[in-house]
Amino acid sequence: MSATTETGTTLTAPRGTCTEAELIVHPDAVAANVRQFRDVVKGKLFAVLKADAFGHGDIAEAVLRAGADGIGVATIGEALTLRRNGVTAPLLSWLNPVSSDFDEAVRWGIELAVPGVEHLSRLMTATERTGVPARLHLHVDVGMQRDGCSPADWRRLCTLALCAEQAGLLSVVGVMGHLSCAAHPDDPQNAREIAAFRRAADLAFEVGLRPADLHLAATAAVLALPDAAFSMCRIGAGLFGIDPIASGSLCDTITLRAPVVSVRRAAAGSTIGYDRTGSLPHGTTLALIPVGYGDGLPRCAGERASVSINGVRCRIVGGISMDQFVVDAGGADVRPGAEAVLIGDSRRGEPSVAEWAEWAGTIPHEILTHLGVRSARVTRRTESRRPGAEDPQEEEKGTDRA
Repeated sequence: MSATTETGTTLTAPRGTCTEAELIVHPDAVAANVRQFRDVVKGKLFAVLKADAFGHGDIAEAVLRAGADGIGVATIGEALTLRRNGVTAPLLSWLNPVSSDFDEAVRWGIELAVPGVEHLSRLMTATERTGVPARLHLHVDVGMQRDGCSPADWRRLCTLALCAEQAGLLSVVGVMGHLSCAAHPDDPQNAREIAAFRRAADLAFEVGLRPADLHLAATAAVLALPDAAFSMCRIGAGLFGIDPIASGSLCDTITLRAPVVSVRRAAAGSTIGYDRTGSLPHGTTLALIPVGYGDGLPRCAGERASVSINGVRCRIVGGISMDQFVVDAGGADVRPGAEAVLIGDSRRGEPSVAEWAEWAGTIPHEILTHLGVRSARVTRRTESRRPGAEDPQEEEKGTDRA
């Protein structure tokens, strides 16, 4: 890889430079985050690996080895993939329409959340057909007005579940809810929702159910609301370095890097990209990076975001295109093939997922999951963050997504 300057000098990529765009998952960093939560959570810890583990791919065994007791996902399909890939730990799925394949879920021993009477009825039918008693978690809405049974219907749901349990069709092993404002620990709504969950759990016991797992707290609540931690906690975002209360204690878990394709000099007043959106106040060096919004980067972050090249922050100019963008590399010694770190280790001054979220006016969750499922040209593999650190997985490469 080479380029020619205005003076005709050819810039040649040095040996050992970056050769392709890569999303590198660091299982040792994920495991470190699991262990941190394991030290805080007194009961069971379920690792939430929905949305392809927030874009991290096949890391189930890594989180289980690090101390997770089970895995939570949104859909039955996600749970079946894990089970068929050899995960034997408890699996919980909590977001399924009534038309879902509950028969298959029951056969594979997947625990299911039940948000209402109709779901309960469909699950009872599945157990009758398969002959396998289902294990379920009754899901109560404590204030989200989203998923879960309304408080007005809660007693009826618990009563019908008890009848089904007594008939040997199922076992109610859990009661679950979800907080709406846990990322804002001082919001009084948290206390109201925790109290609502306690009332729901008490009513379930009053009816005659004996669920072993009561779970309301997710990442933010575990970090900041100890009253929300019952006998089980669900940790998703925090496993992947997303820190909703800015505790500063979690590890960054991915690196997104790409090679510089070409380098050129541009004069003061030059414009860059479509619609001439970028304008240079001074002459500088521009570097082209072959990743764009088609690979999951947020287009709206252009002109605010920056990357790190040779340890120097280089701001994007001219916006983010579908598969490329340009940075002002005037402060860095850049040659074609040099490594541009788009997302990396914030402790080394590299751009973080949280920074990209701020630049895009969104949340880190969206940044990670878009990188995880939208990319077609970025190789995803696993690699320890620290040389010599234990890597729970063998290196995995694939060009299907990143």
